[in-house]
Amino acid sequence: METLSRRTAPAASTATPRARTAPFEVRWARTHEEIRAAQRLRYRVFVGELGARLSVPRGTPEGHDADRYDDFCEHLIVRTLPEGLQDGQDIGPYRVLLPDAARRAGGYYSETEFDLSPLAPLRASMVELGRSCVHPAWRSGGVILALWGALGELMQRNGMRTMVGCASVGMHDGGHYAASVYRSLSRLHLA
Repeated sequence: METLSRRTAPAASTATPRARTAPFEVRWARTHEEIRAAQRLRYRVFVGELGARLSVPRGTPEGHDADRYDDFCEHLIVRTLPEGLQDGQDIGPYRVLLPDAARRAGGYYSETEFDLSPLAPLRASMVELGRSCVHPAWRSGGVILALWGALGELMQRNGMRTMVGCASVGMHDGGHYAASVYRSLSRLHLA
């Protein structure tokens, strides 16, 4: 993460986003260890729960979900608030790739999966979201709402208008849920 020391929060972001009524906070990762903690949670969910098979860059510690885009992304993290002597716990990461960072990365991760060329006119105000997950004990919806609130602030503050990204869909049921998601998306949102 050699670029981390030169990075700051997403452009024009002066305040740390916070969930105001929940027992957790939402903030942008500032350190290498905060990003590593997010990668460990991603690994737990994507590999441990969903059975994903990862191909990680050389030097990635065991038990971490990482790829070459992590170095270019901002990392939004939901963390429980500390209680007594107990530290807070990461319960929901989201990875955000802004347009300038996408240019430095050589494109968006989604372009490795999909043809995004029809979206070329939108690139200057297009943010890629990815690697979102929530700790199993916190899947009540509040964590996702807090993440999306912070993402909305980022979009508004930076004049971004379009979000793109990939989502993982579990296949433990033989692909029935994945097929249902595809049918719904292709019927209502196919571009």
